[in-house]
Amino acid sequence: MEGTVTMPTPGARGTARPATTNPHPPTKTNRPLQVAIIGGGPGGLYAAALLKRLAPDRQVTLWERNAPDDTFGFGVVLSDETLGGIEHADPVVYEALQKDFVRWDDIDIVHRNTRQTSGGHGFAALGRKRLLEILHDRCHALGVELRFSSEAPYPDWLARTNDLVIAADGVNSTTREAYAHVFRPHVATHHCRYIWLAADFAFDAFRFEIAETEHGVMQLHGYPYAPDASTVIVEMREEVWRAAGFEDLDETESVERCAKIFADALGGRPLRSNKSAWTTFRTVVNERWSHGNVVLLGDAAHTAHFSIGSGTKLAVEDALALAACLEEQPSLDEALTAYEEERKPVVASTQRAARASLEWFENLGLHLDQPPRQFAFNLLTRSRRVTHDNLRLRDARFTSAVEREFGCPPGTPPMFTPFRLRGLTLRNRVVVSPMDMYSAADGIPGDFHLVHLGARALGGAGLVMTEMVCVSEEGRITPGCTGLYTGRQAESWKRITDFVHAQSPGTAIGVQLGHSGRKGSTRLMWEGMDEPLPDGNWPLAAASPLPYKPDSQTPRELTRAQLTDIREQFTSAAWRAARAGFDLLELHCAHGYLLSGFLSPLTNRRTDAYGGSPAKRLRFPLEVFDAVRGVWPEEKPMTVRISATDWADGGTTAEDAVEIARAFAAHGVDAVDVSTGQVVADEHPEFGRSYQTPYADRIRHTVGVPVIAVGAISSWDDVNSLILAGRTDLCALARPHLYDPHWTLHAAVEQDYDGPGVVWPAPYRAGSRRPQTGRTDAPKPRLTLGS
Repeated sequence: MEGTVTMPTPGARGTARPATTNPHPPTKTNRPLQVAIIGGGPGGLYAAALLKRLAPDRQVTLWERNAPDDTFGFGVVLSDETLGGIEHADPVVYEALQKDFVRWDDIDIVHRNTRQTSGGHGFAALGRKRLLEILHDRCHALGVELRFSSEAPYPDWLARTNDLVIAADGVNSTTREAYAHVFRPHVATHHCRYIWLAADFAFDAFRFEIAETEHGVMQLHGYPYAPDASTVIVEMREEVWRAAGFEDLDETESVERCAKIFADALGGRPLRSNKSAWTTFRTVVNERWSHGNVVLLGDAAHTAHFSIGSGTKLAVEDALALAACLEEQPSLDEALTAYEEERKPVVASTQRAARASLEWFENLGLHLDQPPRQFAFNLLTRSRRVTHDNLRLRDARFTSAVEREFGCPPGTPPMFTPFRLRGLTLRNRVVVSPMDMYSAADGIPGDFHLVHLGARALGGAGLVMTEMVCVSEEGRITPGCTGLYTGRQAESWKRITDFVHAQSPGTAIGVQLGHSGRKGSTRLMWEGMDEPLPDGNWPLAAASPLPYKPDSQTPRELTRAQLTDIREQFTSAAWRAARAGFDLLELHCAHGYLLSGFLSPLTNRRTDAYGGSPAKRLRFPLEVFDAVRGVWPEEKPMTVRISATDWADGGTTAEDAVEIARAFAAHGVDAVDVSTGQVVADEHPEFGRSYQTPYADRIRHTVGVPVIAVGAISSWDDVNSLILAGRTDLCALARPHLYDPHWTLHAAVEQDYDGPGVVWPAPYRAGSRRPQTGRTDAPKPRLTLGS
């Protein structure tokens, strides 16, 4: 676990800085012989040592504005993977680190006076000061010139007088700011305050402790970094920090107050600081990492929240990768390009995990009422790096206890537990998400839809959803969309539901009803998604006369009489859906289609009773919901899909989504299907594995309504993790079911599960075991002959 080091602010740009003595012009060779490094943290020092070791004739000079024994923060955690890279690249540093590491396996989570312990995690830590000493010694031994208590010359001067300039000058990098027009940094400030402290004893595990105070929730992150010392980080939301009065306390008072709040965790011992101050974490992302012969490394290039312990790890791995690329590539330009191409995806993945962890702690209050073991499991899997399957390998006993508390029968993965919605019991938690197929003629689902939906029903999912089925001809997205506005369409849908019920008993099939709104009259997806038809267009209608894209058709603003007509189109379609035999109905209020267009302030500019305030924007979607619920059979559940954020400034936010869900819950919705985006064309989504799940989690715990999570949930391990952590009730998967129609059956086989949660169709039972593969256990040589 590594904190962000905040360095003193440098002088103004015009202030003179010391220059190097006897500067030389850069060499003309492709291999950089003169290297300047700005910043003496672990990343900069390790880069210096590696580059000097690889080329002893290389001149490496490092500037650090602080003294050699100045350090901020206390402990550093490095992974086995990072240590392996260090061992390969520099055994001397590795051996020195090995002597000082403190290792432990357990994580303790203390919440409401109950401690849950999970083992098998394998941490290694040492003091940050000791790490720097080891790297100082190595640099001195190799001949690196270390200039402490020295401001580096300006980057442009260094770039002119060196072959390579490495900017490892931290989160407040002046180098990054000097070339901001090239690096294009994005800095996000988050919602918690934290302070980096230490205790003069060693925790016997990595410890998370939750304190519910009169001012709000606070948390402690603690771990040992020496036989007699531990790092302690105290964190809380900004509003809690202010309410508790920390804003008015000096350093000593803050430390004493933290020790008092977490006296149980500390055993009554005091805390100490080292120029510690409350700060707010900032996530740094740069579009580019290099400019000419200047390259960013470590926190100057990227930051990852301390709760996943990756700051020093990433910086050290940057140094390893940069040194390797400089050796492998024929020119400096190619080396810096290769370095960026290698590291960017790794860092992006780590930052996604760090952001998930950070946001989990920011919203810790949502989970406080969970059962103790589920709360602990939720915390352990918060970043998505640790999963249900991974945790089972680490600590099967703990994971089994969580499963028992959740209600999993012996040998039953969480995804294969049943779930009840009104009068419908789903035999497992897997949903085939609605996916537009654009393969209908005149709105009639044909043989393709029978095979498509029938195959996925045979594939074992608890619920199979249709694509968005349109309530009118004008409400289609494309000419290939299905409908439920004629009797022939309803008859064709009944053919499909009859097949599912007869051939895959126990599988439910649901219909999603919607109207395209301003996103209609477009080409089939593979001919140009959201692009207008070249001919044969039909008129569009929406909440407001706003085109989806600049070249899209402008819809007409619906009058009150037309709203009544559309509401009746929905009820007629719902009545036909009931006659067609569907088990569940979902109202599509997401992705910028008609009802979604009323909900978002970006697409609803009305000034009448259906626009303006959130309550007015909700009015028409709720009227449609009530009308549909009135004709939909009482025993059958009804869900609603929403976009929980527009991913655009001024649009629907996560807080708005909670109120939207709350309104539908008050009108009797049985579950909320929580998606995001696709409301406006100029959105900026933050993609990543399970990236939409936090929105479902927030709605589930704030509103108390069942939720369906969607969005890049791609593995059965993800499903088990999300269900068992209590972040969702059901998981909807789309693309995995396009890749494998029998995804759920195969998930059961891969987990050695054979129970009522999934049933192989009788004709397929012979395939319920993995097929044999070619031989991989070739006989080993019997003799080893000497030369």
